[in-house]
Amino acid sequence: MTVRLYDTQAQTLREFVPGDPSNVTVYVCGPTVQSGPHIGHLRGALSFDILRRWLTHRFGRVTFVRNVTDIDDKVLANATDDEPWWALAYRMELAFTRAYSAIGILPPTYEPRATASVPQMIELIDRLIAEGHAYPAEGSVYFDVRSWPSYGELTRQRPDAMESSADADAGKRDALDFALWKGAKADEPASATWASPWGAGRPGWHIECSAMSRRYLGPEFDIHGGGLDLRFPHHENELAQSAAAGDPFARYWVHNGLVTVDGQKMSKSLGNFVLADDALQGRDPLVVRYALGAAHYRSSLDVAGRAFDEAEAALERIRSFLDRAERVVDISADPDGVLPDAFAAALDDDLGVPQALAVIHETVRAGNAALDAGDADAASRAVRAVGVMTGILGIDPRDPQWRTGGDPAEASALDSLVQAMIAQRAQARAEKDWTTADRVRDAIAAAGIDLEDTPDGTHWSIHGR
Repeated sequence: MTVRLYDTQAQTLREFVPGDPSNVTVYVCGPTVQSGPHIGHLRGALSFDILRRWLTHRFGRVTFVRNVTDIDDKVLANATDDEPWWALAYRMELAFTRAYSAIGILPPTYEPRATASVPQMIELIDRLIAEGHAYPAEGSVYFDVRSWPSYGELTRQRPDAMESSADADAGKRDALDFALWKGAKADEPASATWASPWGAGRPGWHIECSAMSRRYLGPEFDIHGGGLDLRFPHHENELAQSAAAGDPFARYWVHNGLVTVDGQKMSKSLGNFVLADDALQGRDPLVVRYALGAAHYRSSLDVAGRAFDEAEAALERIRSFLDRAERVVDISADPDGVLPDAFAAALDDDLGVPQALAVIHETVRAGNAALDAGDADAASRAVRAVGVMTGILGIDPRDPQWRTGGDPAEASALDSLVQAMIAQRAQARAEKDWTTADRVRDAIAAAGIDLEDTPDGTHWSIHGR
């Protein structure tokens, strides 16, 4: 077993060797909750959900931390008199949680809010000042970029070639220096300030993740993840300040690619900004999960209508095979399948989901062929293998989380009604009353229900499920 991941800092594939093989540790930059989630947020969270599931399969335990940035310039800017910043942040946090849950993203082991770790941030800033890598200025504190010779190592840039920080000057010694602590401003609410040795204020964005990852995972952990757009300046600054404070920090850096819409970068100015709620509206959440997770996590993902159509068709092939196979194959006595070597090899090789999906669909084709040939043993092996593979990727259509109308009484009542209509149709066909048989069939179809006539009877399913 060798898991390889592309390390953004090394810019190469590396064998993944966790510091503690019995507990893989992962920190992923979560959302800044100034507004609701879009499909880029979903794609990023899903990429690391799949990685987490695979590492759990390989190593047994993963401690997974994803933070919530609930204090930030953008959060304050979007607050109103009727909805203060903390209320806005919480409402948007709930929106992210709902969207993540809708597509089956597992909840993190810990999900710390930045506002709950301010004392740890102050302590880290104090260490940086003591080490000579930060300095107070007019109520704020800045990281001294020139004091850290390794600055730029994550993105392989030299400081002289970098753009300056967006922070207001306010006593900065160098344009590249960035804020660790932001002094209180007269136009910002007093509720958005904390006491500190340098005066009232609030933490800068970058120091938040360094402090939270250290608090929940220790000074060194296995994987730091996030979107490719966070490499600079956010992750570059995180690495610099943590290393300058004496922490080994992340052993591997993993970044997911970004989202385009019909070939264009997703952007509010272009009017192609797709919110998570819009993507989920009227769609099976499993289809959305499949569509957003089907491409390699490091690639740019183009989300257009056809992507969801292709995902729906692919899932229907899987679902149809499972339904067909389980009507003739009893796997209850031995439900666990054998994971195909090709599937495992694909995910071991930098989380090759496209190749892993290809193995699933090839197994589906082989399973259908086995059913056609009456080979129950081969069909049984296929259906169990498909079950274990789709389970690892979180796309098993049989998982209860994907069932609509989860009330068992409602499902039973629907089954009784459909079975009664199937019996009426069967009786009409036996009596050669084709008009009645067609009328019953059309009524069933109009309700969005598909029928499949087989040698062992007629079976029904909701169309597209």
